[in-house]
Amino acid sequence: MIYLDNAATTYPKPKSVYKSVMEAMTVYGANPGRGSHAMAIEGARVIYETRELVAQLFNLDDPMKVIFTFNATDGLNIAIKGILKSGDHVIATAMDHNSVLRPIKELEKYGIENTIVSCSSDGTIKVDDVEKAIRSNTKLVVTTHVSNLTGTILPIEKIGEMCKVNNLLYLVDASQSAGVLEIDFKKQNIDFLVAPGHKGLLGPQGTGVLLINSDVEMKELREGGTGSESSSMYQPNFLPDKYEAGTHNLPGIAGLNSGVKYILDKGTKSICRHEKNILELFIKEVRKIPKITIYGPESIEDRSGVVPINIEGIDSSEVAYILDTGYGIAVRPGLHCAPLAHKTIGTDKIGAVRFSVGPFTKKTEIMAAAKALKEITEKNY
Repeated sequence: MIYLDNAATTYPKPKSVYKSVMEAMTVYGANPGRGSHAMAIEGARVIYETRELVAQLFNLDDPMKVIFTFNATDGLNIAIKGILKSGDHVIATAMDHNSVLRPIKELEKYGIENTIVSCSSDGTIKVDDVEKAIRSNTKLVVTTHVSNLTGTILPIEKIGEMCKVNNLLYLVDASQSAGVLEIDFKKQNIDFLVAPGHKGLLGPQGTGVLLINSDVEMKELREGGTGSESSSMYQPNFLPDKYEAGTHNLPGIAGLNSGVKYILDKGTKSICRHEKNILELFIKEVRKIPKITIYGPESIEDRSGVVPINIEGIDSSEVAYILDTGYGIAVRPGLHCAPLAHKTIGTDKIGAVRFSVGPFTKKTEIMAAAKALKEITEKNY
């Protein structure tokens, strides 16, 4: 299988990730932070070390402000629903994923208003348009860093500066950028950042992080056991326990630990350069093929990891099926949980075939994918 569905989940992972998951299950697989025996203590140590590694990657000073979540969707729900209250207004963009849009639309039931800022047909956005959407009751701006549909890189540093000037909170959805693009909390004026563990951070599924760089009051979504303040029936009000009720996903976090270590060792600049080179080659080859439309930014510098295409006269799901069954190539067709993004690029009625590369994608694989697309366009389907 040639795997080009890394925007959904990166595959394969570094070998160290698989080893760490296995060790967490077989060597010290007790309940972390609950008992005082050696296995529980080792589990707690691995969890804290992972907080430190994640904080280091994103230049966040306090590891205790790294909250472990089940995935990016979980983190976005915690942040969006925890920050906003009745009477508030939130700004999002048309390139955002349903993991942002659905929580925001749900909050309409509770008196929370929203504005979704339109983007250009290549997925780019003007910071001025975001600023124009500000109202007197605006509290939060949420944007993706990289579109999961077009790979468009949004100017989060400029948006962060605008938010700071206007005294607004800024939440970044780094689902497609964490572990690939440089993200710096201090430099980019980010208040909250959410990322899945299973994509660019190279960890297992069922893991994610919410990073907090603000003292604003944020309500927890669930309560329960934390192993701390156990004599009290009320949820602890300190981090990270306030947002981490219940047993941690120790095997997943152990795997994430190794994934982040791999990234820190390799460097995001190296990973990003590899992915851009591979993607640029793919786009160059596909542009030679008649009947294919490529969506997203023209310049590779404005794009990260992803390119969606359509073949004239063939449904995106059929193209993906042919690539899978006829060529052993894994891609993602359809609407990619981003209906407004598809509407923005004009594919909301037809969907698109998304190719997404990762740190282990090879030049030979991307060339094979381009060759397969050429053959598909030449056959009468």
